[in-house]
Amino acid sequence: MRNRMTVVAASVGAVLLASTAPWAADMAAGSMYMNPKEIKWGDAPPNLPKGAKAAVLSGDPGKPGPFVVRLQVPANYKIAPHYHSTDEDLTVISGSFHLGEGDKMDMKSGHEMNAGGFHHLPAKTHHYAWSKGPAVVQINATGPFDIVYIDPKDDPTPKDTKAAPMKDAKAPAKK
Repeated sequence: MRNRMTVVAASVGAVLLASTAPWAADMAAGSMYMNPKEIKWGDAPPNLPKGAKAAVLSGDPGKPGPFVVRLQVPANYKIAPHYHSTDEDLTVISGSFHLGEGDKMDMKSGHEMNAGGFHHLPAKTHHYAWSKGPAVVQINATGPFDIVYIDPKDDPTPKDTKAAPMKDAKAPAKK
């Protein structure tokens, strides 16, 4: 029995070591390192309510493919009910962020997500968000990223905006 466990452990170890070789090669070819003071914040795209800041850490939210964006929101910030065409993974970096699902904003039934909290949202799930205090959240998704408001009157995008939101947002160049 002991020899069998040793063989299984050795086999699992060999598979793990072998499987990290391609990953290590990929990391060397396209790796990036970024400390908080290197993050370049700018105004959030026009399809989000004013007052938020955004930073693209990786990828291009306006093009097909994975991307990572951080969103910094002030206290009492609200994003009306909406959905996205692709899955969205949200991690709370600092503060707390409230999320709820449905077509109407109900601030009594949402979930409070604290720093370190994670939320996965399947594509086309109707949801809304708000903050009571300042917060930073990280969004991992696949582009092109969109926000479709359930009630078109809730869309803060200026009517004269011709460029697609986040179309020109790109991650910083790799060093």
